[in-house]
Amino acid sequence: MRFNRLKHKRIYVWLGTMAILVGLATFLYIFQQVEKPVLVNTGGRTFENATVLDILEDNMQENGMRIGDQKVRLQIDSGVLSGKTVEATSANGFLFGAACVVGEKVVAIVSLAGDSQMVTVYSVNRALPIYAFIGFFLLSLCVIGGKKGMKSAGALIFTMVCIVYLFLPMLVRGISPFLAASITAVVTVTVSLSLIGGFNRKTLAAILGTFFGVVIAGTSAAVFGYFASISGYNVSNIEALLFVGQNTKIDIGGLLFAGVLIATLGAVMDIAMDIAAAVSEVHDKTPQLTRRQLFESGMNVGRDIMGTMATTLILAFTGSSLGILVLNYVYDLPYRQVINSNSMGIEIMQGISGSLGVVFTVPMVAVMAALLLKKASAE
Repeated sequence: MRFNRLKHKRIYVWLGTMAILVGLATFLYIFQQVEKPVLVNTGGRTFENATVLDILEDNMQENGMRIGDQKVRLQIDSGVLSGKTVEATSANGFLFGAACVVGEKVVAIVSLAGDSQMVTVYSVNRALPIYAFIGFFLLSLCVIGGKKGMKSAGALIFTMVCIVYLFLPMLVRGISPFLAASITAVVTVTVSLSLIGGFNRKTLAAILGTFFGVVIAGTSAAVFGYFASISGYNVSNIEALLFVGQNTKIDIGGLLFAGVLIATLGAVMDIAMDIAAAVSEVHDKTPQLTRRQLFESGMNVGRDIMGTMATTLILAFTGSSLGILVLNYVYDLPYRQVINSNSMGIEIMQGISGSLGVVFTVPMVAVMAALLLKKASAE
């Protein structure tokens, strides 16, 4: 009889979860259908798959870096010219173009105007390597992680879906970037951690701790930005962003701090779940421990993880700005110029605010886990 009740309960939980996911997917599909202004005229221009059949002219420089122009013959593999053979130009630079070789798959820009057409090579077709790399990662996650790995893969996919279909549409609708990032964090954290750890008191402690940590990260970044006179208008690609801001409802100034919140989310979720799981396991094995003892156990675990996780965040932001660091070092710029530059201030703000989110997550999760688990045992 007890087995049947447990079986029915699992069925109801599964049906409820599926209903929530279907409802959420429907909402996201409807919500992402926002009207975006036409910022670039792309009339008559499309990006199509193509295959290089022949190299007609080659002016590439052979100095270790293939830079220059080519005239090539392509077979168009998609679009209105699919199956046709055309001549195209390929200007290979550092950011665009491709050093074409016969048989290579490329992406071509096809511009049609009446009976005339112009085709240029945009880049190497990287779709297959990208999808294969992502597939290898997800497969590795599932094979090595087993059932937990499959759940983690599902949580990761869900998070990316929320970024594209929830966070970005909210920005276009004029919602504050910080608020949009907070809402996205609430949804992704709740679903992801519940999917990985099941919806229980351990997961609830991790969810509450994660919310607290990301808010600390975003708030500390905003406070630092206020006193250091740093905002989203100090980023390197501000000219392009200003053009977007002038033609949409997006608050460009708030994007920087929203980005800090999103970037911190993964690390904070990781440490929150680790501490909550550790406290839960200690409680299960020694249920006679007091709340204070459980809290101290969680803090001991958190202190071990805290340093490495904070270092991970700082190194991640450092790696993303490696080019700037190299330029500052090689040009031997004066200390006052470097420390007071916008780029250095932004990198320091991102690294330290993210690490602060990790640090303050530790005591919050330890407290919540101790309170919730002891409350459960008391009941």
